[in-house]
Amino acid sequence: MKIGVLTGGGDCPGLNAVIRAVVRKSYKYGWAVVGIKKGWKGLIEGDAGQLTLDSVSGILPRGGTILGTSRTNPFKDEKNVEKVLENIRKLGLDALVAIGGEDTLGVANRLHGMGVPVVGVPKTIDNDLSGTDYTFGFDTALSIATEAIDRLHTTAESHDRTIVVEIMGRHAGWIATMAGIAGGADVILIPEVPFDIEEVCEIVKRRYENGKNFAIVAGSEGAQPKDSSKLMLKDAEEDEFGHVLLGGIGSVLEKEIERRTGAETRSVVLGHLQRGGTPTAADRVLATRFGVAAVELIKNGDFGKMTALRGTKIVPVDLEEAVKELKTVDMDLYNDVAKTFFA
Repeated sequence: MKIGVLTGGGDCPGLNAVIRAVVRKSYKYGWAVVGIKKGWKGLIEGDAGQLTLDSVSGILPRGGTILGTSRTNPFKDEKNVEKVLENIRKLGLDALVAIGGEDTLGVANRLHGMGVPVVGVPKTIDNDLSGTDYTFGFDTALSIATEAIDRLHTTAESHDRTIVVEIMGRHAGWIATMAGIAGGADVILIPEVPFDIEEVCEIVKRRYENGKNFAIVAGSEGAQPKDSSKLMLKDAEEDEFGHVLLGGIGSVLEKEIERRTGAETRSVVLGHLQRGGTPTAADRVLATRFGVAAVELIKNGDFGKMTALRGTKIVPVDLEEAVKELKTVDMDLYNDVAKTFFA
């Protein structure tokens, strides 16, 4: 048996832990493992190499992915789909493990429909994949964002400033919501709930009127104002999967809050800091469990499935279910918990 493994989409803490687990579990069964370079791009180009126990030794705590990654969509060109299928045959792959988010697993699901024996592993710092309680990478990103908010509290208080923290989250505000709660942000803005800039400024002003000399606003990069004609945050550029590139909410809010409230305001964009570096213990454990479970799915011939965390158990769910719709923030969590602490 020979299985391939690839990592697609944005890099994410814990990817190497999954790769390591897939290789080590496969070797228990006497299977060979082929690492596909740069995600689906590697299968289009036939760029791959064997993974051994030695090649995955020591990678558990490393961030990023030893296989490299890309945002490549083979279904943008039918010829590329043919190349993927051809290279699967040329490499002699009996099964494929695709590690990624909605886009990577969406491709995997379509290939499964074409008869490719593939299983998926859920990866995204945004925690927005359906079918699983949590994705690996989220805990690390959350920890980094929370630490950043903790650190910004002290400098904001020292300088009597309001600080806007721009946090990753294109269409789902899980990181901003949880980090905002954990870090004690005064306002949390997420894509799921269009915001009123006047209300945001009123919250900031009330905080100063109540004797506090600083405020923290945590905003997802995909958060949008109710009146989009006043605050345009989108870039017209799109990635290979048709996603509009977002960002800039921090600098926009910085200017608007200072102009409307008179409070000196600064913005900080956490950006790729949330993706990089060493995964947390929780992400290492979850990623390892996912990798082991993916190999078990292959052993059982249970293709077209994704490993998922439900409660404390790892269970298989259909890839189609996982990519059918984004898992957005639970409004009970946002309304009952997050908004309770708004200034």
